[in-house]
Amino acid sequence: MCGLTGFWDQRDVPRDADAMGAVIARMRDALIERGPDDAGAWVDAEAGVALGHRRLSILDLSPLGHQPMRSACGDWVLAYNGEIYNHLELRAELESQHGARFVGRSDTETLLAAFVAWGVEATLPRLNGMFAIAAWNRRQRTLTLARDRMGKKPLYYGWAGGRVGGTLLFGSQTKSFAPHSDWSAQIDPDAAAHLLRRAFIPANRSIYRHVAQLPPGHWATVGADGRIQAQTWWRPLEAALAGLADPIDDAAQASALLEETLADAVSARLLSDAPLGAFLSGGVDSSAVAALMRAHGAATPRTFSIGFSDPRYDESVHARAVANHLGTDHTELIVEPDHALELIPQIPEFFDEPFADASQLPTWLLAKMTREQVTVALSGDGGDELFAGYNRHVSAARLQRLHGRLPAPLRALAAWGIERLSPAQWDRLISILPAARRPRLFGEKLYKVADLFHAADAVDIHRRLTAQWSGPLPLVGAFDELAPTPAPLLPGVSLTREMQLRDVMDYLAGDILVKVDRATMATSLEARAPLLDHRVVALSWRFSDAVNAGPQGKGKHPLRQLLYRHVPQELIERPKMGFAIPIGDWLRGPLKGWADSLLDPQRLQREGLLDPAPIQRLWREHQSGRYNRQYPLWNVLMLQAWKARWAP
Repeated sequence: MCGLTGFWDQRDVPRDADAMGAVIARMRDALIERGPDDAGAWVDAEAGVALGHRRLSILDLSPLGHQPMRSACGDWVLAYNGEIYNHLELRAELESQHGARFVGRSDTETLLAAFVAWGVEATLPRLNGMFAIAAWNRRQRTLTLARDRMGKKPLYYGWAGGRVGGTLLFGSQTKSFAPHSDWSAQIDPDAAAHLLRRAFIPANRSIYRHVAQLPPGHWATVGADGRIQAQTWWRPLEAALAGLADPIDDAAQASALLEETLADAVSARLLSDAPLGAFLSGGVDSSAVAALMRAHGAATPRTFSIGFSDPRYDESVHARAVANHLGTDHTELIVEPDHALELIPQIPEFFDEPFADASQLPTWLLAKMTREQVTVALSGDGGDELFAGYNRHVSAARLQRLHGRLPAPLRALAAWGIERLSPAQWDRLISILPAARRPRLFGEKLYKVADLFHAADAVDIHRRLTAQWSGPLPLVGAFDELAPTPAPLLPGVSLTREMQLRDVMDYLAGDILVKVDRATMATSLEARAPLLDHRVVALSWRFSDAVNAGPQGKGKHPLRQLLYRHVPQELIERPKMGFAIPIGDWLRGPLKGWADSLLDPQRLQREGLLDPAPIQRLWREHQSGRYNRQYPLWNVLMLQAWKARWAP
């Protein structure tokens, strides 16, 4: 895993190679955590192009893997971040059919030979991996940018100051742009609106005006005339439609096919010249990956988990039980509040765009602990999105039926009735029930139901389920992301399927994969996600709703059945907990002073982006204990903390 950056100055001005080299070195070294093992730069002063690279050595630890790397013919120069798991197969084909010759063992060299033999457009669909690519063609004087199917690896680009034909900046993270003198940072209020509403910025945007992310599954060419031609080479919608057209309705067949495909994906991700392990929470997804790693790996796997001293959030006992059954070499860290609190001031440094999924903190702690022993870790990311494992997927059909049966006036009346009591009051009301029968976070969930009664249609149900700020946003001059309601992406199919596709395109790419990339890269750890192998993704869309739901309607049934062939069911079956921390309690306790400073009304008024009044109302409600406003408040706090570090 690595970090890349670069610029293309298209202005008609004299250029000095040494000066360009000094700039690209500073840009490159802003990404040092992504690649602490090696640093490289390449400059073409005549063309105005510079590429920079920081390397985390995984395949071919020798200097023969150094980047930026030139092709054997000299036409291409490549800076690349990621791993191509099938590069040995591609290399054999290039050698036998195209006479390619290789001097090292890195997948970077394979990529270059593939571009020479097949061209970029024909190469990308052949790749099984995660990647962000910046490649300069010296003969054609074009820059090519490319990103993997699911968006595992980030790639930002934009014209400095919005001046097309000026200086194009590109890189793995926007903090690499800051050392360039042409960089001009302007906050995009619409991106900030999505952050406040959903806790993350979409996978095709950035927090800055004039800077975008190349969307997952896209590639783009930039010419000397400043034109950027972006093209799609893989679409999740097309994968979904192809799978839905060829359904599998037999649960046993689905589980068998899944094990065969996922086992191959896990095996492919064991390719490494550096030490390798796996994250293990004890849930279905990570346990399935660890089990297949144990079944198909040559050595005893090393697994890693974290737990919490607060039993409401602790899953370490379950991870330990799975690890003991599989016989892994297991390491765990029990997190005390001080561990997480110490990290909070550092969040803006590594999440150099505002990001507000609070599970960033335990993910970072897990990555930091894991990096002490290994350089690569397999994860279970993607299982919920692909196999309908979120609670909203499981309850989608019931919600849709309820919404359809109740006329709008009755839904409004039901919402009014729920909202007569606060969530805390609802929790006290059901406290008479035995603890084992008492729903967790009952009041908050009931309020979510009340919000759903206001939904216009099925798509709006999903949007409200995933929103963390339900009312008007406290932003000056921003577009309201909640209106109008978009059309279904998959008309005529179930709400569950629609939710899954939207989660893959939006939540997975914009939240989950960003969190994992930044948290692991902050500790110089590479994370690999076998469940997001494109072959597993394609297969998942063939499973019918009934197959995914299973006889008990829990979701992820084919993956569960696969797992139960390796791990006893009783070690896995329990209510879904998630990777959460007690942010709400901390905001009333040890984080109160920090938050008070960031939410100070005079500060907000002076900065001019946020309206202080609704934010202060939420803050007072949260401090009273009657409402848990941790999610919208955390979104604001992460925006404010980021602004304190990065905003102009």
